[in-house]
Amino acid sequence: MTLFVPFDGSELAEAALVRAAEFGAVFEEDVLAVSVIPDGNVDYARSRGWLGPDESFDRDAVVATLHSQVTDLCPSADFRHKFVDRYAPAGTIASRVRSLAQSEDASMVFVGSENAGHVVSTVSSVGRGVAADDSYDVVIVRHRRPAKVARLRNASPHRSPKSDFYLPE
Repeated sequence: MTLFVPFDGSELAEAALVRAAEFGAVFEEDVLAVSVIPDGNVDYARSRGWLGPDESFDRDAVVATLHSQVTDLCPSADFRHKFVDRYAPAGTIASRVRSLAQSEDASMVFVGSENAGHVVSTVSSVGRGVAADDSYDVVIVRHRRPAKVARLRNASPHRSPKSDFYLPE
């Protein structure tokens, strides 16, 4: 089984990844961070900090940025990425995330969402779509900085990088 984290590089996605790493250490389960990237969508990439203000869309650069964020927080995590159409709506991204979670046999999905309330349907559009699937448990992370982020970064027993990560040439 796998602890699965949809990862867009936001602070809440980082917090969700840290929580997944904490659970992974306790349950001895693998952590997988997955990024779904609208191919060629410069505005989307810039709004998430994947590209600088004057950079053109470069698939390798975007993937490398996301990969670096994941490995900085959780070097033992696996990382995967998928591209979708340039202007894919949130429903398409959520559908791809759900499909990936199922194909990876996710036991739990950690979703970072600041507008999660008492009812799952109040989660943002991507989060709502991912949380609606009943083939895995969902952990909604609403706080940007869990207390153990810095400690996990610096003292994780899982600090040795894995060889199967995507590395740009």
